[in-house]
Amino acid sequence: MGFLQIHGLGRVHYHEYGSGNRPMLAFHGYGMTGKQFHVLQNSILTKYHVYGFDHFFHGESALEDWTEEHILAGMPRSLVKYYLEEWFKAFGTQRVSLMAYSIGAKLALILLEEYPEWIDEIILMAPDGLSVYKGFDFLTNKSIGKYFFRKATKSNWMAPALLRNLRRLRIIDGNLYNIAYNEIDTEKKRLDVYYTLNLIRLLQPDTNKIIKLIDQHPVKCTIIFGKHDKLFPRSAARPFTDQLTEAEIHEVPLGHWLVVPALDEYLLDLSE
Repeated sequence: MGFLQIHGLGRVHYHEYGSGNRPMLAFHGYGMTGKQFHVLQNSILTKYHVYGFDHFFHGESALEDWTEEHILAGMPRSLVKYYLEEWFKAFGTQRVSLMAYSIGAKLALILLEEYPEWIDEIILMAPDGLSVYKGFDFLTNKSIGKYFFRKATKSNWMAPALLRNLRRLRIIDGNLYNIAYNEIDTEKKRLDVYYTLNLIRLLQPDTNKIIKLIDQHPVKCTIIFGKHDKLFPRSAARPFTDQLTEAEIHEVPLGHWLVVPALDEYLLDLSE
């Protein structure tokens, strides 16, 4: 493990693991750390040496000289490219692969967009960023949504009540309810959610550009969806995936909570 010092952001912590020789930069989902992909020990980790980055407000990564006003304004997407540039300074300029789950996919996709000539492969799991998720967009970009989001962050009852209503209306399932509830049961956790979603709100990849880049370079692309995922389902990403000519698209019998031993077994079976 170690740190990258990224100018304009802060200290980005990363975990190293995997018995393979091929370098892979990995970006986890909300509420996890860069160690999240440890579970893929029999498939991914036998082929790659993973550098798993902690998101800000997760693990040991820390913003430096960022006020709340700056956080709520959002991280400029131009800063994402420095993840790879600083990694190159530390480990040498070389071709790498990318892996990401959920909200981490936004960073991986932007890196692919910025440096396609250095990317061998990208593996996305239940990815955010292939379409605009209306719930997050409402909470971080619409005036009434931003007002409500801040109120709910400060309230002990409002956010849990909202989740219960979403489950009752079947907008989210029990699995997603449990995941979300565990992230809002204290004021600090609610504040971390609030800051995280606002920090990344500007990080929307240019999917039309990415489609062309994947075909031109070419970049091996694998995208895995959970069949029961109500947060980032395959259906929402079809305008993107239907235009990819060589990508491997998989739908596994899981929900949004996708990075589990069952996925490791699935990926291992694919490689045999």
